[in-house]
Amino acid sequence: MNISAVQIDFFIMGFMLALTLLGLGVASAIPGMDRWSRRFFVLLFAILAVSVSVALVDLIIYGLPGTIMVEQFIWAFESLLATLSMPMFTLYLLRCCGESTARSALFRAVSAMWALYFIEVIIAQFTPWFYYTTPDYQFERGPGYWVGLLPLIFIMVLNLAGVIRRRDKLSRKYYIVFLIHLIPLGIAIVIHSIIYNFLVLDTGLTLSMLVMFAIILLDNVDRYMRQQREIAHQRASVMVLQMRPHFIHNTMTSIYYLCGQDPKKAQQVTLDFNTYLRRNFTAIASDHTIPFSEELEHTRAYLAVEQAQFEDRLFVDYDTPHTLFRLPPLTLQPIVENAVKHGMDPDAEPLRIAIRTRSTDNGSEITVSDNGPGFEPADDKEPHIALANIQQRLEMMCGGKLAIQPRAEGGTVVRVTIP
Repeated sequence: MNISAVQIDFFIMGFMLALTLLGLGVASAIPGMDRWSRRFFVLLFAILAVSVSVALVDLIIYGLPGTIMVEQFIWAFESLLATLSMPMFTLYLLRCCGESTARSALFRAVSAMWALYFIEVIIAQFTPWFYYTTPDYQFERGPGYWVGLLPLIFIMVLNLAGVIRRRDKLSRKYYIVFLIHLIPLGIAIVIHSIIYNFLVLDTGLTLSMLVMFAIILLDNVDRYMRQQREIAHQRASVMVLQMRPHFIHNTMTSIYYLCGQDPKKAQQVTLDFNTYLRRNFTAIASDHTIPFSEELEHTRAYLAVEQAQFEDRLFVDYDTPHTLFRLPPLTLQPIVENAVKHGMDPDAEPLRIAIRTRSTDNGSEITVSDNGPGFEPADDKEPHIALANIQQRLEMMCGGKLAIQPRAEGGTVVRVTIP
């Protein structure tokens, strides 16, 4: 089956429209982008989407009887829409460099050139000096055709010079992105000046803007993820600094009495408590994952202190043959502390906690189970907040997951999986 040039044009325009709508949707919904940039890209892709839609309308009515005047109007409208992104690029460049548009000679010059182009497009509707359309829908250049393109060429040169001049104010990534954006745009304008095909101009503009947006979007997402990791780290730091005052008080009281009753045990509890505190404060300064063995040592120290206070009310079973993996600091210890805090009941049977690790086909798994009362969504929100904090840090720092489920024999099972 033979494919006509019109069918190819329809396919390209349809594809460009889909890309611009995708860019519009992503710019509207993606997290991590500042408010100004979001509005800028939403407006930019909305303009490009309208421009491509107008080009599609032009393809549909092309050659229909009595539509020459309509097509001329469409060409004028498309000329303005397709080139509006050029001064918008200047605006974004100045924004990235922290410069005011009101006092920018570059923005005034670009705006003046686009205003001149706007005037030329309006005049072109009333005179064949720039271009005209024959009765058989053929486009013909007038004697002033090249004069009409000079404003666009000047805008391209001004924007290119503006990027190069401000290279010290731009990050290396943005500097390269802006140059990459200008290259296909310049090529599209040159081709458009030779064959006067809005399909080429729309395609060049759309692709150049999408490339720029994609790279800037990746940079924004990367910055957003770094911010979220920092927020998660700060939350972990706050959690460390908000250690339960009564836990510290009870520990110090126990050590005080043990000094007279059992000096050796008092020494051991002091050593365990010191290890617990050291691991807690070390976690504040940690931005990366740590070996599981370190987190296990932290947890053992905490449980040793608690067992010294509760004696025959708390029993712990360790089954951790698999330790060769890494995880965020303050992952296992807060889970165990949560189990002790909400599972210790003087009127119930002794609390039994089991800590197990195993290697799976997908990575590593930690299981913490207890025979406590468990908790439901309607219970105290504090354990849920603590576990949600751990889950967030697991996802952001190592792609891990945390799952909570009731234990068959009563109590709770918390399972951590780390890929």
